[in-house]
Amino acid sequence: MAVSALLMHCFAMHETKSHSKTIGYLLWIFGFTGAHRFYYGKPISGVIWFCTLGLLGVGWLIDLFLIPGMDRRADARYTSGRYDYSVAWILLTFLGGFGIHRFYLGKPLTGLLWLFTGGLFLVGWLYDFCTLNDQVDEMNRA
Repeated sequence: MAVSALLMHCFAMHETKSHSKTIGYLLWIFGFTGAHRFYYGKPISGVIWFCTLGLLGVGWLIDLFLIPGMDRRADARYTSGRYDYSVAWILLTFLGGFGIHRFYLGKPLTGLLWLFTGGLFLVGWLYDFCTLNDQVDEMNRA
């Protein structure tokens, strides 16, 4: 819990915002993996970016200018609340193989499963890239 408090302090956001442009641009640096597209709730194009290395870099460069619009749409679509989307995404992107994001979301059993299987042999990692926004949204609505 201390890690999430620290990250939330570092990336302080207005209460009604669910996503952050700062985090979006941070993930854009790794955009050839589609991380920023997954973050903003675009799993189909995220998988395409993941499989094609950001449309061979062209789509990745174009996204530099599209992030503000993606951020606005994500803020309108997802519910902010107890669990911070940015914290969950940072944990998934950089520590996903260890299941840290699942522990953060209060899912210790699947967190342990991820810890011992490397994110379910990395297939589960891609699954969570596609569904993490919905998981956090569901937890925030509960």
